[in-house]
Amino acid sequence: MAYTSDNDPLFLSKLDDGIYLCEKRQKPYFFSFLTEREQAIAQRHLASRGFKNYFFFGGYENAERKVLGLFYEEKTDFPVCALSFSFRKSDKLTHRDFLGALMSLGMERETVGDILVEDGRCVTFVKEEVKSYITSQLFKVGNVGVKISEAEPDDLPKGRGFDTKDHTVSSLRLDAVVAAVTGLSREKTKQLVLSGSVAHNHLICQNVSQTICAGDTVTVRGRGKFVISGVLGETKKHRIRISIIHYR
Repeated sequence: MAYTSDNDPLFLSKLDDGIYLCEKRQKPYFFSFLTEREQAIAQRHLASRGFKNYFFFGGYENAERKVLGLFYEEKTDFPVCALSFSFRKSDKLTHRDFLGALMSLGMERETVGDILVEDGRCVTFVKEEVKSYITSQLFKVGNVGVKISEAEPDDLPKGRGFDTKDHTVSSLRLDAVVAAVTGLSREKTKQLVLSGSVAHNHLICQNVSQTICAGDTVTVRGRGKFVISGVLGETKKHRIRISIIHYR
């Protein structure tokens, strides 16, 4: 379910269609896996339509890609399942390897959620509708043989790594925070923001003076995702210390 901007009319139209079908049929309506930005856009649009009975679910806590479910009455189970791929630990397969293998089956990216990889194992979340197709068609990832089974939801690979670091900023403005986490000058940071290369809580933000708070997410194109895990107080020089989680 691709989109071109934070106000992509096709995506918003699909959301409206989902609301209509959910209410007309009085049954749950499920979308495919959405990116974090699509989730933010969906939340904003559903709020504007006054639709409140919806949930996002990606198969586990803190999933990035999630399925959106619209519900007429009570919440029901999501059509999401987890597949575990086992392989030799000496074969260093990556997220890209597994995504490429799945796409080579002719699947749409939106049917696949998060892909968590560690040595010898990968757990991939997929729509229930493609589960049997994957298990019957996928035997190799690259040149590496894999065995597929259902994954235990409480035993997952850690997935991509992250770093934690403290920074000192002059203010909690967007341009100041981006400059600190990227190491760029304020002028280059300003250009990044104005060009639409920076997102605040997964929505493009071109306001350099946007206030950033603890818990916010700042994404910089080509440099990753940064979560402001805490505002730690002021230094003696009245600068602000912040704690950042940088997802690689």
